[in-house]
Amino acid sequence: MAVPPSSASEAPAGSSSSHTTRLKAYFEANAYRRDLWKRRNPYYYREMEKFYRFVIPEGGRILEIGCGTGDLLNAVAPGWGVGIDFSDSMLSIARSKYPHLEFKRMDADQLTLEESFDAIILSDLIGDLEDVLAVFRQLHKVSIPDTRIIISYYNFLWEPVLKLGERLHLKTKQSLQNWLPMADVMNLLELSGFESVKHGTRLLLPLNVPILSWVLNKLLAPLPLLRHLCLVEYIVARPSPCASGVCHSVVEGANARWSTTVVIPCRNEVGNIEAAVARIPALGRHTEIIFVDGNSTDGTVEKIHEVMERFDGEKDIKFISQGKGKGKGDAVRKGFATASGDVLIILDADLTVVPEDLPKFFEPLASGKAEFVNGSRLVYPMEKQAMRFLNLLGNKFFSVIFTWTLGQRIRDTLCGTKALLKDTYERIAANRSFFGEFDPFGDFDLLFGAAKLNLKIVEVPVRYHERTYGTTKISRFRHGLLLLRMAAVAFRKFKMG
Repeated sequence: MAVPPSSASEAPAGSSSSHTTRLKAYFEANAYRRDLWKRRNPYYYREMEKFYRFVIPEGGRILEIGCGTGDLLNAVAPGWGVGIDFSDSMLSIARSKYPHLEFKRMDADQLTLEESFDAIILSDLIGDLEDVLAVFRQLHKVSIPDTRIIISYYNFLWEPVLKLGERLHLKTKQSLQNWLPMADVMNLLELSGFESVKHGTRLLLPLNVPILSWVLNKLLAPLPLLRHLCLVEYIVARPSPCASGVCHSVVEGANARWSTTVVIPCRNEVGNIEAAVARIPALGRHTEIIFVDGNSTDGTVEKIHEVMERFDGEKDIKFISQGKGKGKGDAVRKGFATASGDVLIILDADLTVVPEDLPKFFEPLASGKAEFVNGSRLVYPMEKQAMRFLNLLGNKFFSVIFTWTLGQRIRDTLCGTKALLKDTYERIAANRSFFGEFDPFGDFDLLFGAAKLNLKIVEVPVRYHERTYGTTKISRFRHGLLLLRMAAVAFRKFKMG
């Protein structure tokens, strides 16, 4: 339900028990003015459509609750789109404009749909709801574990400005709204069995003023402090795994349902190969180990084949040559393409993150508590030579930058150990062209992709150890410049889009 259109008078006052009846009459009376007002204020609606298109992948199964005249639902290009509203007049207009979409008359707190959806939109809706908690609880009827709930609403700091705009006939009038800061919305989501994946703000200036609007909304609006002054606040949420009992599944034997592939990119790591195989624990019902060699010259390939023969029948070990490919990112992609496991885990061949820690990455995925698991080396004290001082400073700097840019806490951007489900990786890979393919590490390719898909990212603290064999492949200054370039790409895509 969008913000109500202009009317000669606002919705009449009355008791809370008559709220829904009054609101229905209000929208019925103003339905045919809605598109007129949207044409008078195209910039705001265009920017919100761009935001929803960024958050929601094209071609999915999309439900909009409070769809109004259907413009936003159509804008996100669903493969199958359903809009519901309680206004017959709004729905009549929506059906005539978008006959390829499905529109149904239904109250938000009494969903009778039997389908489930990839994304559910609640745009400018929660301010009009009589019982927000009841509506949130209804969303479980149309959700699956991968469903994303996207809620946008206006910042109440803007209330005086919006009221002035109404008096000057510069914007639509709206009925008396619920006062719901984002912290309260997140609390209601938690009470309803959902959890926030990310949240943020948009639009310092909701009007189109050449140059000024671009500077304020693209460059300044994402900055700390200023972002709290933006007009629009949003939350992306998902069903909590504990709400459906999934989080107990590890105890109940979920480990036996999952198979795992551990991909180990390596180049000149002959001294670590045997230890890696011997120390990788069983992860789920079957554990596959794939070495991807990047043209080693120290006998690494021969050592891998020797270990494969020695552990034949005991461990499932495979070998892939990276060929003409270069960089860890290319090696990881080759390994993932070959992997047969349900869970994919990256283990660096230097063993600075020990194989014994891999269950810490497996279990959050198996329990449903995470959709992407990232290691963090910056929690526990490190061994003296594990990370050079400039590398440590760089990691902390990029941690701040990427946490702010991606909208989820990322304490350690360059820990090589990561875990995700194979079908999740395939979704990330299908979306890879959005950011480009210049990441030689593979870490940002995965982190950016996970953030773009609004996955629940969880960090697992690990102890970081000194190398016992070989030398680091990281060039502080050359790779540092590349990291800055990737930070710029992330800012442009996530904050200026």
